[in-house]
Amino acid sequence: MRTRLLTFIAAVVLAVLGALAPAVQAAAPGIDEPGCTAGGGTVQYDPGSGRWICAGGSHDGESIN
Repeated sequence: MRTRLLTFIAAVVLAVLGALAPAVQAAAPGIDEPGCTAGGGTVQYDPGSGRWICAGGSHDGESIN
């Protein structure tokens, strides 16, 4: 009985986290491509995080929206 309850709680927690992930990503600050290049950077794909980032310049490491 305890195992079923823990499994159910874990499933609910994972479902809530999965539903919130897109909202958190959308709320993350970022810049656009022209802003990156105007600041002296280049747009590059970061395979570790799976997103496009600004490399170099004044916006180094920021996410591209």
